[in-house]
Amino acid sequence: MFYTPGMIDSVTLQPVGLDAYARPGSRALAGGRLHFRDCVLGRRGPDGVEREIVSLGALPPAAAETLERLCQPRPPLGGVALDSPAIMGIVNVTPDSFSDGGDRFDSGRAVADGLSMAEEGAAWIDVGGESTRPGAGEVPLDEELRRVLPVVEGLAKSGVKVSIDARHAQVMAAAADAGAALINDVAGLRGPGSLEAAAHSGLPVVLMHMQGEPRSMQRAPGYDDVASDVYDFLAERVAACEAAGIERSRIAVDPGIGFGKTVAHNLELIERLALFQGLGCAVLLGASRKSFIGRLSRGEDAKARMPGSLAVALAGVARGAQVLRVHDVAETRQAIALWQALIDPPAE
Repeated sequence: MFYTPGMIDSVTLQPVGLDAYARPGSRALAGGRLHFRDCVLGRRGPDGVEREIVSLGALPPAAAETLERLCQPRPPLGGVALDSPAIMGIVNVTPDSFSDGGDRFDSGRAVADGLSMAEEGAAWIDVGGESTRPGAGEVPLDEELRRVLPVVEGLAKSGVKVSIDARHAQVMAAAADAGAALINDVAGLRGPGSLEAAAHSGLPVVLMHMQGEPRSMQRAPGYDDVASDVYDFLAERVAACEAAGIERSRIAVDPGIGFGKTVAHNLELIERLALFQGLGCAVLLGASRKSFIGRLSRGEDAKARMPGSLAVALAGVARGAQVLRVHDVAETRQAIALWQALIDPPAE
């Protein structure tokens, strides 16, 4: 777990009763369309987390800073406005990623598909050269660089905003030099030199939670309280970034669906996703095609999980997610457009 004695007096706030209408006494979540009047107030103590539902007018003074972070509008992330959900399209330049491994191992195909995703509405194309699926092995550094740099450069030269999906400082730095616009690290910038490389690049970052490492993360994941433990971890990483010179406005957080989590853990994190807005950062949800979707359905393989992926994406949007990392860009864009039209009908 990520509890430390210094956190005994800390509080978390999870907005509840989110809806699209501003009602008397309500506040807007992250300055967006969703509003709330009540929160689940969580207090971390030596015996675990105590929770109670509290109206905004009855929150204790200790919750004031967290409440303001919940409500502050999120500024653009790397030039991408977050006033409506933004899409990050996935391009894995690998032979063994769980869903599209081998599909885009050729750099020319990867660039072409990335350009298509951008035309379909992706704000970023997330390029990765190392599979981080459960059980994945290490990729030599020179091989990872060989895979990703031509794709990053090709997309960036075409005016596409590229996110580099990488854990290693050398890959982050080389990708930044090749034109990447954002760093997305499943390890939360904990690798040797990665925090320094990210800070030096001046790029915005995505900090993800992962329990363990890809080869072993799904063997026996366990938490004292999954949402609170992940929140505490991400809070510590945000603080580390700020200490290194990366402003909170340039940070997005990702609870890491499927990265050292059981099906029950994943569902709780999605249900409590608005909790993470209390960190004052944009929240990214990456659940596209993941195995828990098949486990909750009929055991479909990864490429047959698009309908479930859309259901999870909309659940995330309804809980305040600002960024969705997905394989199916056009379908997700359409689903978001309909969700937005239903809560805010266009003028006739």
